[in-house]
Amino acid sequence: MTITIVGGGASGFMAAITAAETFPGARITILEKSKTVLNKVRISGGGRCNVTHRPHELRHFVKNYPRGEKLLRKLLTHFDAGATVEWFEKRGVKLKTEADGRMFPVSDSSHTIIECLIKTARNLDIGIRTGVNVNAFVKNGGQFQLEILNGEPITTDRLLIATGGYPKAESFDWLQEHEHGIVPPLPSLFTFNTPDNYLLPLAGVSVKDALVKIGGTKHEWRGPLLITHWGFSGPAVLKLSAWGARDLAETDYHFTCRINWLPDMKEQQIRDFLLAEKNNTPKQQIASHTRLGLPSRLWKAFTERAEIPETLRWSDASHKVLNRMTELLTNSQFDVKGKTTFKEEFVTCGGIALPDIDPETLQSRSTPGLYFAGEVMDVDGITGGFNFQNAWTTGYIAGKNIGL
Repeated sequence: MTITIVGGGASGFMAAITAAETFPGARITILEKSKTVLNKVRISGGGRCNVTHRPHELRHFVKNYPRGEKLLRKLLTHFDAGATVEWFEKRGVKLKTEADGRMFPVSDSSHTIIECLIKTARNLDIGIRTGVNVNAFVKNGGQFQLEILNGEPITTDRLLIATGGYPKAESFDWLQEHEHGIVPPLPSLFTFNTPDNYLLPLAGVSVKDALVKIGGTKHEWRGPLLITHWGFSGPAVLKLSAWGARDLAETDYHFTCRINWLPDMKEQQIRDFLLAEKNNTPKQQIASHTRLGLPSRLWKAFTERAEIPETLRWSDASHKVLNRMTELLTNSQFDVKGKTTFKEEFVTCGGIALPDIDPETLQSRSTPGLYFAGEVMDVDGITGGFNFQNAWTTGYIAGKNIGL
């Protein structure tokens, strides 16, 4: 039996390795159109590779997938984050867990993961061919014939598509021809551009906990927030962008972003605190000394925005001034005018419609012998290792079943 994997990324390698271990008589080949394999693994996590997220209860883990939760709830019972940790440790790669739950190799280098996957594949006699661009395929009888751009056709008994997400819908045409519905692809995991933002000079300043909301919607996320040269980033914004991906695309990425910089306190509590400072520190200048644990530069920016003179003391602050400060601290509003891809990590929502895929085996419902794994399907997770876990899990399940 011949098995061909189109796509030399995380899901493609996991599928190939699992298939080789499950069906030792099969001849397996990975085809990658780029000159190198595992490119997304290489750049993930700033070159450290965020392999997965700390294992925890399944019903909580799947809540980190804006699309594909139902499918992964089933698949993760067979290969979850704990299984991923064990899989790599059995092959000599130990992982460590950071405070936010992200898991990385103890080496802090993505090359550790790449070397593990390539070495394991080569030990199993899996063929790895780069610079091979599959642009179409047909099924003749029980076999697939792959059309290769500027190359000879390839014939195979089983075919797995693990190409990752495509940014444009037309890139799915070669798969749509085989009766697969395509959910239009859209960017997920992006940062917010706010060109008129008075906080832009504070690029690099961050807060550990903020509540970010999308005006006019129910979308909100709480977590660390980073001010950038172009707007806002950090986990709160990235995770919010994933959940709001389709709604934000409909606005052409023009919307209002509202930020509560002190989500642990109610609005009235903050107002009362500021009023109390009139009695507690009456002679201190408001702008000169930060309050409520905020970065000093951020506090000063808010006092300027509230039109508080640098020399104004707490005792002289009017209720109107303190109300302006309260509003800025609890409900800052910024006009978002566009997005920026998060570093080099391009993640899409959309892809092969999940109803067209068998949820037990990841085989195509319309084309027996054809399987899917990874982000080419309409599955995506928030930042933190969840997209790689989708790759490991779906690659494993597809690999387990592709030779049956």
